[in-house]
Amino acid sequence: MVRNILFVFVPSPSPLSALTGSCFAEIVNRCNNASPAFTPVGPPFFLIMEWTRLVRIFSEGGPRTSSPASSSSSSSAAAAAAGGGADHTHTTADDELKSDNDDTINDDDATPSHPATTNAPSPSSSSLPKKTPPPKPPNPYDTIRHTIVTNDNSRQNLIRLIGLKSLFAKQLPKMPKEYIARLVFDKRHKSLALLNSSDPEKRDCDEEIIGGICYRAYPEMRFAEIAFCAVSASQQVKGYGTKLMNLFKMHAVKEGIEYFITYADNYAIGYFKKQGFTKAVQMPKGRYQGLIKDYDGGTIMECYVHPSIDFTRVPETIAAQRQFILKRIRAGTSKSDKVVHPPLPSDFAENMDTPLTSMSRSSANKAAERALAIPGVVDAGWTMSDLLSMTRGSKDSDQKKHQLKSELMSLVNKVSDQQFSWCFRDPVNTDEVKDYLDVVSEPIDLRTMEKRIRKGDWYKNKYMLYSDMMKMVNNCKIYNGESSTYSEYAVSLEKYLATIFPKRVTSADVVAAAAASSDGGGGVGGGN
Repeated sequence: MVRNILFVFVPSPSPLSALTGSCFAEIVNRCNNASPAFTPVGPPFFLIMEWTRLVRIFSEGGPRTSSPASSSSSSSAAAAAAGGGADHTHTTADDELKSDNDDTINDDDATPSHPATTNAPSPSSSSLPKKTPPPKPPNPYDTIRHTIVTNDNSRQNLIRLIGLKSLFAKQLPKMPKEYIARLVFDKRHKSLALLNSSDPEKRDCDEEIIGGICYRAYPEMRFAEIAFCAVSASQQVKGYGTKLMNLFKMHAVKEGIEYFITYADNYAIGYFKKQGFTKAVQMPKGRYQGLIKDYDGGTIMECYVHPSIDFTRVPETIAAQRQFILKRIRAGTSKSDKVVHPPLPSDFAENMDTPLTSMSRSSANKAAERALAIPGVVDAGWTMSDLLSMTRGSKDSDQKKHQLKSELMSLVNKVSDQQFSWCFRDPVNTDEVKDYLDVVSEPIDLRTMEKRIRKGDWYKNKYMLYSDMMKMVNNCKIYNGESSTYSEYAVSLEKYLATIFPKRVTSADVVAAAAASSDGGGGVGGGN
């Protein structure tokens, strides 16, 4: 029975002289003797026969002719035909049939008994399987039954929606049940449901649901709002919360979603932080403002969904990265970590400090220089900056900078959230307002302040941020005049600044300094 079929296409007239005349007749003769199913059709010719038999036929030696010359030429032609024909071989593994024991060809049979005397490649080498990469370890998420549920009026989905509604109502008791039912059954909302796979009796019923996320996607804006997220009480502390969110992220990538946004209560903030959510919303406010509903008492949180991360294999990815880093570290220190240095002399520290250098260096620099002077430390890749960054003073300084950055960003966000601040959020378009730079030489706006804060080294304290805020207010008044609506916005902003900045920051001296610098400083708002 035929298993693997070989298709050899030889155009007519053949460019290979070895396959013409008596040579081709010899191929036909020997193939017919080996397999009666062989049929040459031409011109052009299609040679159809079993591949394993073809290997055996052309591995037995020269053709059955009496002339030694014809034997050599026919053997070369057969080897060339077999070697060249491998480029046109197509096997159908799905349709492969089992052959009888008599038709089975072992590896020993496929090996030539007499080595070929030509330079043509061996036909057995062309049939060797290619090396394939090792298979990935099984993904634990493959055993989790999950599905996307929508209100398409099908019986199965309606049953699952009822199960999701019951789950959310039970796990979120403070949420009105009518509100939960309205969103879950809303055709614009979708739900990712985890299904119970351990109890077959609960299949196709509302008790099948053990966890779910109800969300609404906004494809045009590339974000999704999470309305509800819950796991059944009987299935908690089993890792289903993390698995549910990871599956949701993988599904979001397929839908082209870039951000998740949600309002979390005080009990859910910790969970969302573990899943990669943050209170610092990076998504431009114009993408979600007016599309999602604000919730009193809830904290808005955001998560960026990276499109190239396999969230179902995060532990494996981290382990691979760890091994890669350790390998690179060991490669860089492969020589230095095998060198044994002599013990340090007892007067090592004393010889490093001289009266002149001890007066000009801080204690941190002294300790770093002593460490670098130890034989082998520099060879291991340590530098002065590395050692200084590990000191307590450097850590405390970084912590203070990070805290100041967070406080300044919070102040800018508070100002940006006010209705009267809309004209201060973006820079003035000087192409439309031609004379704006004649009045204001250094424009400033909330977006510019935010960029300066993210840069990290522009604002040293809150006084500097408040000064920029007052520049913005005063320049708006100067450019637009007191009777302008924009000046009214500036007055409202000035009053609001007094409520969010400490009194020591909004002192008269600081306000006067900010007002005095407005003639040469920047401003925004009201120009457009």
